[in-house]
Amino acid sequence: MELIVAVYDDWGIGKDGTQPIALSADRKFFRETTRGAAVIVGRRTVEDFPGQKPLPGRENIMLTRTKRLYPGFTMAASAEDAARLAQNAERAMVIGGGSVYRQMLPMCDTAYVTKVHAKVESDTFFPNLDEDENWMLAEILQSGEENGIAYEMCLYKRK
Repeated sequence: MELIVAVYDDWGIGKDGTQPIALSADRKFFRETTRGAAVIVGRRTVEDFPGQKPLPGRENIMLTRTKRLYPGFTMAASAEDAARLAQNAERAMVIGGGSVYRQMLPMCDTAYVTKVHAKVESDTFFPNLDEDENWMLAEILQSGEENGIAYEMCLYKRK
């Protein structure tokens, strides 16, 4: 299983359920990388989606404890349920948020991490893979600058 995340310099990923800085290059990378995949996402992240609608061109699996139904989403009550629901997909990608990343990270062997070089206030963080002995930076896929903010799309692999 794979995951995709954008992090700031302190490995923060968001505040109050949203991304403080979102780069169009990262959004495009996200769309291209997740297209056609089964995506595993949490309820709070879905609530930040436009219209709280599922992402088009993907099988949307929501990992949540809530009993409320969200049209277009297959509901999973646990990380194991989400993994089971995604097991027949050609690709399965965890897309957030913080709680979902923490639950699903042990099941992932590939991580696409966009490093957004900015200092912003975050209340949710992703584990720093540069400091995790179980992960290695395999490749920098792309780098650039947008609106004066430098970024890199990095590919991490579990050792």
